[in-house]
Amino acid sequence: MRKRWVCRRLPILIFAFFIILYVDFQLRTSSLPKLSAVNHPSPGAAQRAFQQDPSSAKDAQNPATSSSSSIDDNRQSGHSTSEGARVTQSKLTQEDIFIAVKTTGRFHRTRLALLLETWVSRTKAHTFIFTDTEDTDLSSKGYNVVVTGCLPDHSQQALSCKMSAEYDGFMASDKRWFCHVDDDNYVNPEALLSLLSTFPQEGDIYVGKPSLDKPITAHELLEGNKTREVRFWFATGGAGFCLSRRLAEKMAPWASGSRFEQMSATIRLPDDCTVGFIVEKRLGVSMVHCPLFHSHLENLLLVSQRSIAHQVTLSYGIFENKMNSIDVKGSFSKEDDPSRFKTVHCLLYPFTSWCP
Repeated sequence: MRKRWVCRRLPILIFAFFIILYVDFQLRTSSLPKLSAVNHPSPGAAQRAFQQDPSSAKDAQNPATSSSSSIDDNRQSGHSTSEGARVTQSKLTQEDIFIAVKTTGRFHRTRLALLLETWVSRTKAHTFIFTDTEDTDLSSKGYNVVVTGCLPDHSQQALSCKMSAEYDGFMASDKRWFCHVDDDNYVNPEALLSLLSTFPQEGDIYVGKPSLDKPITAHELLEGNKTREVRFWFATGGAGFCLSRRLAEKMAPWASGSRFEQMSATIRLPDDCTVGFIVEKRLGVSMVHCPLFHSHLENLLLVSQRSIAHQVTLSYGIFENKMNSIDVKGSFSKEDDPSRFKTVHCLLYPFTSWCP
């Protein structure tokens, strides 16, 4: 009888035992501190996505293919992964980007007017026009116009003078990125923001596109009228380039005030070359080669219409004695829109009031 009683209740006891074990396990695990993992991209991860063979024109047609690279992460970023990941900033916005447009008085009614009508109309508050001529019409319309004391020509001295003013203007601002373009560039604000957002915001970043397929060779002037040969990459100003705030701050000993023009004179090269020299040879930070920037010194017909929304800058001009501009179809004829900037703008922003 006793044996039968034990057999009947044994399954119940076993079940109750497992219930107690389960409840105890739940109580123990719920009292442990919860851990959360935060993924910080390595400083070189974004750069690898844009590193390209500078001589490859096909990459410009399909930016999605620009994901291969062999450049060392630390050389590109100028600091270690842990250093780049230790600071988390708020999400980058359009207003965080200081866009500097370099122009001259004789182009205010032609080149500059085209930019004001198109992309600058969408970035007016954080676009700054650096020129050599007073223009009350521009100022009265609320544009950020900086009249420099620079010469109005295209000499090395004049170009470096304006770049120096651009740099100082950015450093006096609260912006997180400095981007330079010329007055024959179309800037795609959304593509620019997308590109800069891929980089570590506390990194040492210098991104643009070279006009040469190899580093430039210069002769740095030393004391005693001696020189030494230096080789470095530089992003052509004709396609535009960008510098992170952290890197720009590190450039100050060679770029602030009159120092930039002095550095330009030291290597006897223009403003964009001087930026590359300071970044690569003085600070040891490598330039990030990005195929999404374009100047009139390349064959712009290789930029496909389907990739336009991804391009950061476009350009136009005379190249090899003929008009060089992108081949894009739209409501404007090539006679009415030789630069194709209006056509591009209406493709990107079709609800603009003057678009057909």
